[in-house]
Amino acid sequence: MTTGNRAGTESVGTVPPTEIERALSAAVAGGSADAVVELLARTRLYVLVARLHADIPGWTAPLPTIRDEATRRTCVPVLTQGMLPPWHPEWVFREVGLGELARTWPYDVRRLAVNHGTPYAAMVDARPGRLKAWLKAAERLGGPEQGMLLTDGGGPLHGPLAHGLALGAHLAVTNGLIWNRLGAVYEDYATDRARLRRPWGIQHRAEYRDRLASLMKNQLVGRIQEAVLRTRHTLATRTGRTPTGEEWAEAVGRAFTARDADDRALAERSLRHIALFEDRLRADGALAPDGRVDTLAAFDLGRAVNVVRLALGARYTDPYEAEQDVLHLRELARSAYSSWPDFSLGYLMARLVHRAEDDGPEAAEATYQQSLAEHRTLTQDPAGPYRNLPWS
Repeated sequence: MTTGNRAGTESVGTVPPTEIERALSAAVAGGSADAVVELLARTRLYVLVARLHADIPGWTAPLPTIRDEATRRTCVPVLTQGMLPPWHPEWVFREVGLGELARTWPYDVRRLAVNHGTPYAAMVDARPGRLKAWLKAAERLGGPEQGMLLTDGGGPLHGPLAHGLALGAHLAVTNGLIWNRLGAVYEDYATDRARLRRPWGIQHRAEYRDRLASLMKNQLVGRIQEAVLRTRHTLATRTGRTPTGEEWAEAVGRAFTARDADDRALAERSLRHIALFEDRLRADGALAPDGRVDTLAAFDLGRAVNVVRLALGARYTDPYEAEQDVLHLRELARSAYSSWPDFSLGYLMARLVHRAEDDGPEAAEATYQQSLAEHRTLTQDPAGPYRNLPWS
């Protein structure tokens, strides 16, 4: 990796790595400066920062500048998601929105260089009048797009590593991040570290390894909820059919007879929530009429992939170790589920049950709609990983 105006871009080919770069090329070709600004206002942009500087508490490094040899102008260089270079231990990236760029812009610089020196470059006018347009666009559009499936054409698309990374695709879609990348950032260096601190309680490598081990053992998804599902699965295996709601409730009651009152109450609520959301999923065509969710392990395994990616961005692990962990998570998922739809339903059911437990079933409605939309995106998009990667 280099730190000049072509940092990490030497191997860029002629096919745009993601939809972001395709859209940017189209906007530039269209010749509308306003269209380019509107696109950048809803795109994640990154500046290179020395890790030594990024680790200084309460201090933000000034925007970097480069000299464009073609125009002999000084520019601020930024990169889009698909153009970030490979992981490096001492060079990290900070995400900067178009609005932040406008507010912190160097007074003597008149150009923004997006993906400079690559086939997907844009040279954007940054004179004071245009900076006002940047701010207006950023305020109107509200920042980077979320809820989208974003694939890196240069990342793993087939094979075990792609399969493992696809386990974390739900959260990648939620946040509008590339799903198939183990690279320089997950979101950005500071945010990756902040997300590990809260909610995961991870502030250094040892805590990361400990928390990842817990996720790999499905220790965080909820022991009561898993026990409720395991009770039904055991009963179904014994009888050769899915038990009725009454049979399931009776079996759960027997299984929790010796438990304390809090566990029994949580088991009853979990059973009601699971049954409620299974009925909703059947009505919406996401779950077969005779289908059921047998384990919520997908929630821990899917989140674990994202924790690995966060730790890589936070420099608590390295690319080789991260890859090995993702491959191990793939094997754990394959032993717990038989298909991508089953895995996806296990993931979203856990999300729904926990939201219903925390805030009540009514409050989980927005989560249900979002989760169902993500499930459909992942299981129905012809270009998506769940349609192109065989489960076994």
